[in-house]
Amino acid sequence: MDSISLMGSSPATTKSSFLPNGLKNGPREGPSKPTVAIIGSGDFSKCLAIRLLRSGIHVVVGSRQPKRAAEFFPHVVDVTHHEDAVGKASMLFLAIRREHYPSLWDIKHLLAGKVLIDVSNNRRVNQYPESNAEYLASLFPESTVVKGFNVISAWAMQSGPKDASRQVYICSNSVEARQQVIELARQLGFIPLDMGTLSSAKEIENMPLRLFSDWKGPVLTSVALSIFFFAYSFVRDIIHPYMKSRQSFFYKIPLEMVNRTLPVVAITLLALVYLAGQFAAAHQLFYGTKYRRFPHWLEGWLQSRKQLGLLSFFFACVHVLYSLCLPMRRSERYLLLNMAYQQVHANIENSWNEEEVWRVEMYVSFGIMSLGLLSLLAVTSIPSVNSALNWREFSFIQSTLGYISLLIATFHALLFGWKRAFEEEAYRFYLPPSFVVALVLPVTVIVGKGVLLLPCVAWRLKRIRRGCESSQRHADHERPAAHVSPERVTIM
Repeated sequence: MDSISLMGSSPATTKSSFLPNGLKNGPREGPSKPTVAIIGSGDFSKCLAIRLLRSGIHVVVGSRQPKRAAEFFPHVVDVTHHEDAVGKASMLFLAIRREHYPSLWDIKHLLAGKVLIDVSNNRRVNQYPESNAEYLASLFPESTVVKGFNVISAWAMQSGPKDASRQVYICSNSVEARQQVIELARQLGFIPLDMGTLSSAKEIENMPLRLFSDWKGPVLTSVALSIFFFAYSFVRDIIHPYMKSRQSFFYKIPLEMVNRTLPVVAITLLALVYLAGQFAAAHQLFYGTKYRRFPHWLEGWLQSRKQLGLLSFFFACVHVLYSLCLPMRRSERYLLLNMAYQQVHANIENSWNEEEVWRVEMYVSFGIMSLGLLSLLAVTSIPSVNSALNWREFSFIQSTLGYISLLIATFHALLFGWKRAFEEEAYRFYLPPSFVVALVLPVTVIVGKGVLLLPCVAWRLKRIRRGCESSQRHADHERPAAHVSPERVTIM
C-alpha cells in the first residue's frame, strides 16, 4: 500500500521553487510516491500536511469547503472533498472532533479497508464512557482504527519534534496497522511508543488533558507546609510581642516572615525526599522480601521524590534572594542607626563578639555549601545530564551527596539557632522557635540513615535487595509487582 511505503522517490530534475516554511515545490512525482489523506482543514491539519510534505509524502486534504480551505495549504497539497480524498489514499488522518464523526457516515463504504488514524482529544478527562477511537471503531467496523499523534501540538508538528514533544503514543487492535503508523511516526521524526490494543486509547486521550498531575501532591504539600510555618512564625514573632508589650512588628510580614518560612519548608521537603526511602527500607526489612508491593501511599510518595526535591531547591533559592534583600530594608537601616547611637551613648568603643562572628561565618558557609550541593542534584535531573551518567554515578549524586546536603543544611539551621533553643524567653506562648520545629524531621532522617548503615542492618537489607528471602513464610505471602525501588533515591 502506498501509505506504508514510506520511501520517497528520487527528486525531480526540473526547476523547483520555494514554498513558505521552507518547503520546495516542483512537479508532482509518479505514483510510487506515498500518499496520505487528512480529513479536516484546521490548524492541526495544516501543520500535519507541512510535516508530511517535508518527509517526502504526498498529501491530500478532505474538506467540506475545499475552495476556501485551499488558501491555507501549500499548493502542492490536493485540497478536495471528503469523497475524493478518501479514494486517493489508504491511510487517513481524521483531524476532526468526535461530534463530527457521524458526518462521515455517507462515505462509510469508501472507508472500508482503510487505516483511520484518530488524532482527536476531548475537552476534559474521561468526558465519555468510551474513548474517541473506540467510538470511531464502532461507527466504522470495516475500517482499521489507530489512535496516535494526539499528544503532539500543532506547533510541535510544524516546527519539528523537540525534547519531550518527540514521543507519540500509538495503539490499535490491528498489529499490522499499528506497525504502519509507527513507521510513519519514525519518518516524521517522532519516537513512537506502542501502547498495545485500542483499549489503551482512553489513557492516551487523557494525557494531553492532565495539568502537572505528578506535581499535585508535592505542590499541595509545599503549600500546606508554607501556610503552617508562616502561621507558626506569625503567632510567635508578631502576635506575642504585640499582646505582651504592645510592640508592633507587623512591618516584618512581607519580607522577614516570608524569609523565615522559606528555609523551614525547604529543609522539610528535602527530609521528606529521603524519609520515603527509609520507610521503603523498613517495609522490606519487616517483610524480609523486596517482592511485596508497597502500600499505595508509599508508592505515590516514592514516585514524587523528584518533585519534592525540585521544590526544596526552589524554596532554598528564593530564601537566598530574600536574605540578600534584608539589608536593603529601610527598617534595617533605622535599626542599624539606633544601635550605633546606643553604643555611642553607652560609650562602647568596641562591640566585637568573637563567638557571634564565628557563628555567623560558619552559618553562612554551611548555607552556601548546602545550596551548592542542592544545585548539583537539580542539574542532574535534566534529562540530557541524567543520560550522560551511569547508574553508579547517578546514585552517588542523588543519594550520597543528597544526604550530605541534608546534613549540611541541618548544621546550617543549628548554627542559626545556636543557644536560643535553651533560652526561656525564646519559647513564646510555650511554642519552641521555628528552627527547632524545622529540625525535628531532618534529624529523624539522619538518625534513620545511621541506623540503616549499621553493619547488621545494612547486610540484611543488601541481601533482601539482591532477591534473598529471609523466611519462607514471607515468600508465601509475597505479591510481586513493579514498584519504585528505594535504592534509587531520586531527589531531583
